[in-house]
This record gives sequence, C-alpha cells and structure tokens, in this order.
Amino acid sequence: MLEIITILEEKLNSLNSKEIIEFEVLNPDIQNSIYAGNLVKIDNVKYIYRGYKSWCDLAEILKCKILTPITLTPHAIIIRFEKLNEDISFHKNSDTKEFKYGTDSIFSKIYKNEEPAFLHYYKQALKNVNINKRVKVLNLGVNSGDEFELIQQYSSNFNNLELVGIDYCESAIKEAKSKFLACANTSFYTHDINDLASLDLGKFDLIISIGTLQSSNLEFNPLFMSIVQNQLKKDGAMILGFPNCRWLDGEMIYGARVKNYPFSEMGLLYKDVIFCKKYLQQKKFRVTITGKSYIFLTATSIRKE
Repeated sequence: MLEIITILEEKLNSLNSKEIIEFEVLNPDIQNSIYAGNLVKIDNVKYIYRGYKSWCDLAEILKCKILTPITLTPHAIIIRFEKLNEDISFHKNSDTKEFKYGTDSIFSKIYKNEEPAFLHYYKQALKNVNINKRVKVLNLGVNSGDEFELIQQYSSNFNNLELVGIDYCESAIKEAKSKFLACANTSFYTHDINDLASLDLGKFDLIISIGTLQSSNLEFNPLFMSIVQNQLKKDGAMILGFPNCRWLDGEMIYGARVKNYPFSEMGLLYKDVIFCKKYLQQKKFRVTITGKSYIFLTATSIRKE
C-alpha cells in the first residue's frame, strides 16, 4: 500500500482538478471475511487483498472522489479516482456571513443529514439525551434548520417540543422559517450568540450547537461557560458537534484543518472538546464523546441521581 500511495500521490500532483486516474486491482468481491494485506491465490498467482473500504479511504486521503469501478475480469476491476477541486469549498470563501453561510452560498448545498458519518452519531446523541423527555430546545448556529429536521423525524413527541433556533445569517434564518412554517412550536432569530441575554429566552432543557462555537469571531471558553451558566437548566443536556472534516467539491473529507498546516491537525479540536468535558463534569454532568467526521460531546445532568 505504501508503494501504491507514493505512485498515486506523484501522479495526482501532475493532474488538474476533475481529471481521473485509473488502476487495476484485485476484485474485492473475490473473497469474504478477509482483511486487507492477506494473500489470495488465483491460477497460481498471488495477489494482495484490499477491500472497497481501503480504496474509499484512500480516495478521501488523496482528496479524490471514488467513481464507479469497472469490471475487467471475474477477479480484476479498475478503480477510478477523480481529483477534487479544492477551490470549491466554503472554507475558502469570504468571511462575509451571507456570502459564506447564506442561501446562495456553497455552504447551503451541504446537507449533513445525508452523510452517515454525521447522521449516525447525531441520532445517537439525541438518543443519549433522551430527546423525548426534553421540552425547550435551543440550537445555536441553526442555519437553515437541518438539526431540527432530524429531531422532527426522530422524536416521538415533536409537537410537544418548543424549539428555538438562532443564527446570525439572515437568509439562512429565513429559509429555516420557511421549512417549519407549519410548526407553531418553532421560533427562529437572526441574532449574535455573543448577546443571548438580550433575547431573554429563559433556560433550556437541551442546547445544541454543531460547528458554531469554534467560529473565529467567538471567544470559545468564556462563551461556552456563559451558555452553561445562563441558558442551560441545571437538569438539562447539551449536544456539541465539533467539525473534524472539511467540505471540498461535493465531498466530506475527514480531518480538521487549522491555519499554517497543510495537513489535518486536530490539537485545537481536542483542546476544546476536553475543556468542555471537564467543565461540564465539574457542573455535575455525565459526558460522552463519540463521532468521526464530527466529534459529538453529549452531556446529561446527574444532579438528581
């Protein structure tokens, strides 16, 4: 595999975005229950086995999209990688809120609920906080309301919930309102979450924030502590989602990135996660950390136990 990666990296460096590279490999369907790296003998020829998972992971690592393989023979296929255009990414857009996060932005084309690596762990988090026993739910950085859509689908008592969404992007909030126009139990505000007190919304049973509190215009630690102290009920719960991915040219690519590093560096992500975990534990919350492309911190109060 080291030789394969070295060759592909060299070839991809010479390709333009959207160009395709193809190579022949052993058909992963040739054998079951076998790990990558094991030898498979066919017509007295030995081959190294690798499954589709290996090739999908490799495509992601090399910032490529894996295309539909071509069957060559009963035991051989053609793997095809298309080089992604890294300039097609909301991460590289202006920090102007409408241009970066509005309804006409690249970000608006991202639908996290259709990504299993997000959906599975977010659904698990909703289960862990027992969403059906919550009443008042606050989403900070709600954008167009994707997280509320899953609550609507997953919760058995959605109509009994009181859901409040806040985002500083006006067009995104307008879109969220249109999605939940028929739901009298939802409210959306275009507002700066640095100034939640001015809305006078009271305290909530559940606070959700996915990929928002780490924004460059927010002071993470003091803002987080203020939210716990002033907006969260003592017997409430929290779901925080920390992005461990980048969105490039239609693909969700694993691994957080920070400035001045050409590769994934997750030190800041882990620092923020651990800070939140320790702070919430001090406040008598049970905390779990799950996820992959998004790291989910789920906290539930243990004050009544």
